[in-house]
Amino acid sequence: MVETWYQRLLASARGRLIILLRRDARTVDELAQQLGLTDNAVRAHLATLERDGLVRQRGVRRSGGSGKPAYIYALTAEAEQLFPKPYAAALEGMLTALRERLPPSEVEALLHESGRHLAEQTSVAPGGDLRARLEAAAAALNQLGGLADVEEHDGALSIHGYSCVLAALTPTHPEVCQMAASFVSEVAGTPVRDCCDHGATAHCHFAPVAPTASDDPTDAPERPLA
Repeated sequence: MVETWYQRLLASARGRLIILLRRDARTVDELAQQLGLTDNAVRAHLATLERDGLVRQRGVRRSGGSGKPAYIYALTAEAEQLFPKPYAAALEGMLTALRERLPPSEVEALLHESGRHLAEQTSVAPGGDLRARLEAAAAALNQLGGLADVEEHDGALSIHGYSCVLAALTPTHPEVCQMAASFVSEVAGTPVRDCCDHGATAHCHFAPVAPTASDDPTDAPERPLA
C-alpha cells in the first residue's frame, strides 16, 4: 500500500510532536523527554511549526523553585486541518440511508434545503450584476475548500469548478450536486442548474437559468442566461 503524506508526517519527529500537542499543551522540556530529543532539537521543530501557523505559545509554567519559567506550547486551530475528517464517509452513509427510506423526490428536497442552510452560514456578501453575484458564489465555494471561477463562453456566464469538495461522493451519489446547486443559487441570489461532470475526475459547473414566477430557485427552467 502506498504510504500517504499524512502517514509520513505522523512517522516524523515533527509529526509526533504535533500529536503530543494535540493531546495537551506542553513545555519544551516535556516534549524533549517524550520524544527522546534534545531541547534545542524540539525548539527548532517548534520554530518551524510556529512559522507555519500550526503552533503557538500559550503562556508560561512556573516551577516551585527559582528556575526560569517555561513557555507552554499548544496547537492552533489551523493545525486541526492536518488531521483527516471522515466527512465524505459520514455523508455517504447518510445519503445511502436516505435513499433506502425515502423516494427520490424527498431526497432531492432535503438536499436543496441543506444547500440553502449551508448558504446562510457563508460570510460572502453577494451584490451587483450577474457576474458579481456569480463571483460571490464562486468565492463561497472556495471557502468550503473548492477551486471555482466564473467563466464566459459565447456570451454566457457560468461557474466552473476545478476541485470539487464533494468529488468522493459524486460517483455513487451524483445527487449531492443538487445540494451544491442550491447553495450556489442561494448565495448568488439567482437560480442555477447543475451541469457538473461526474466522470473519473469530478468538475463542478453551474449555469444560471432564467427565473420564473416560482419563489424556489431550484424549480427554475433550464434556460441558461447570457
